[in-house]
Order: sequence, then structure tokens, then C-alpha cells
Amino acid sequence: MKIIHESEVPEIAPPGRRLRWIAGAGEGELNAEYCSSCVMRVEPGQTVQPAHSHPGGEELIYVIGGEGKVYVDGIIRPLRPGSAVLFEKGSVHMVRNSGAAEMKVACFFAPRTNLQEYEFHPDVRFDDGAE
Repeated sequence: MKIIHESEVPEIAPPGRRLRWIAGAGEGELNAEYCSSCVMRVEPGQTVQPAHSHPGGEELIYVIGGEGKVYVDGIIRPLRPGSAVLFEKGSVHMVRNSGAAEMKVACFFAPRTNLQEYEFHPDVRFDDGAE
């Protein structure tokens, strides 16, 4: 049995968010063979940047706390606690915290991945009139 608490995992800070990789192939996390997972925190007014996709798999996110918006292939929808979004293989996506409190999101990937395997789309803008 493998158990870990998110506070035991180092936090990294890519643009617009803070991540703790809970499961995957890295040191200090659960060494999962088929999937990976991270906990993402986004401060009010921040947007996960740049837009990105996962050419080798899919991502499912689940909003634990806070409110925001999600951009997927040019479509923007609201997010709140309990919202789940499936980013299909290759879909271009971003998350923005449009609320007043920190947004916390659990992210699940299959097959497992890491930031080096993301495909970045810096030309894509999260255009919802809030910038």
C-alpha cells in the first residue's frame, strides 16, 4: 500500500499556479505506472499559462475549492467546487481563477505525464473580457 499526503510533496510554481505532483514517475511522489496526478492551486486573478495540451493522453480535473473559468479549444465555461472537466487528447486548455479565494484543483492524467511532455501554445489567449 502506498499513501502520501500532499504536504509531503515539494511544490513547484510554473506560471499562474502552484503544483504538487502526487503520483507519477518522480522522486518523492507515488510511483504510479499508468497514471499521474497533481494538486494545483491558483490564486485569485491568475491564469494557468501558457495554454497547453497533452498530445499523448488525457487529463481530468476536479475543482476542490474556489471558483474560476476553464478554456478548452476556444470555449470558456465556469468552474465551481464539484466541477469536473475532461481535457481530451490534444485539446488546448487553460484554467483561470475568477473568484476571490484560492482555487484548488485535483488533476489526473492517463497515461502518466509530466510538464516536459506538455505541448505549449503561447499564442492562445484566455479572452473572456477579464484581462
